[in-house]
Amino acid sequence: MGRSRLERLLSGSTGTPSRGPVTVGLVGLGYWGPNLLRVLHELREVSVSWICDRDLERLQRVADRYPAVTPTCSFEDLLTDPDLDAIVIATPVFSHYALASLSLDAGKHTFVEKPLAPSTAQADDLIARADERGLILMCGLTFLYSPPVREVKRLIDVGDLGEIYFVSSSRVNLGLHQRDISVIWDLGPHDFSILMYWLGEHPSRVNAVGRDSVVPGIADVAFIDLAFPSGVLANVELSWLAPSKLRRMVVVGSEKMVVYDDASPEPVRIFDHGVVYQDPETFGQYQLSYRSGDIVSPRLDVVEPLALELSEFVAAITTDERPSALTRLAREVVRVIERAETTLDAGLRHEGDRTVSRPSIVGG
Repeated sequence: MGRSRLERLLSGSTGTPSRGPVTVGLVGLGYWGPNLLRVLHELREVSVSWICDRDLERLQRVADRYPAVTPTCSFEDLLTDPDLDAIVIATPVFSHYALASLSLDAGKHTFVEKPLAPSTAQADDLIARADERGLILMCGLTFLYSPPVREVKRLIDVGDLGEIYFVSSSRVNLGLHQRDISVIWDLGPHDFSILMYWLGEHPSRVNAVGRDSVVPGIADVAFIDLAFPSGVLANVELSWLAPSKLRRMVVVGSEKMVVYDDASPEPVRIFDHGVVYQDPETFGQYQLSYRSGDIVSPRLDVVEPLALELSEFVAAITTDERPSALTRLAREVVRVIERAETTLDAGLRHEGDRTVSRPSIVGG
């Protein structure tokens, strides 16, 4: 079987035929939009035609740095430009569906920052619209293009870790508090997408507890338990209330364990540690043996995941090779978030000034 397009991108070979640049418009210049714009502007195969934002001051500030790009406050300008090939959407979560629908209906290839849509039904509708019109629809799951994440995936797939027992994850920092979405919608897509990518399966059970510590009705800390059909368990900690920034995931297998720390100069560390249980013939023979071997930090490519991701989007447009597996994964991320939000909403109750959570389980 041939290598995936993502694997070819990581090796420096896209197989993209030569053609004129893909013309792109970007809507949303808030927190993540300027990063998207910078990378799009640096891609040789892209010509950024439009930038769009309702905040005039923000729009002018960015336009001053990119004088060749046309600024506008009207999304309609992008939709009606017959020479525009694609639209990149980096706006608040609950505007994703409306803007992406308009983009696809206007015949534009569409890239939507995570999450794909604010509901599974709306994600399904976007996928159907893109398929009906023969357009590329892609969601920004940037961490899947990270060499450390890819390396952990390789270790799992080749069996170096043995049987996977469980995964624990912490993604916390002090801020940025969102006004309209919970910490699950904000930070959860990263961990949920990585987990499903690594394990190659979707969770069958999701359970979330949390609280709205600062802004009433907006959960700023959550602990999500996931169970997968293979028996793997995962726990994800998400918070906007932490003394320091932490992006860390631990994978524990029967043969080895791996720590993925996105903020570390050695982002992947492999621990040849484990426990061996010997089935006793008598109670007195019961024993466990502990293995504590080498710790290895593999050498990884130094590339910008966002550049790989946007190159993948552009290559899909020029070759009509749709990233269907990634789009389906983006849909499943929304489904997991919905499950987590459902249990969180069901478990929250207010007692005076305190918010207490009660656990509940939702099947997949």
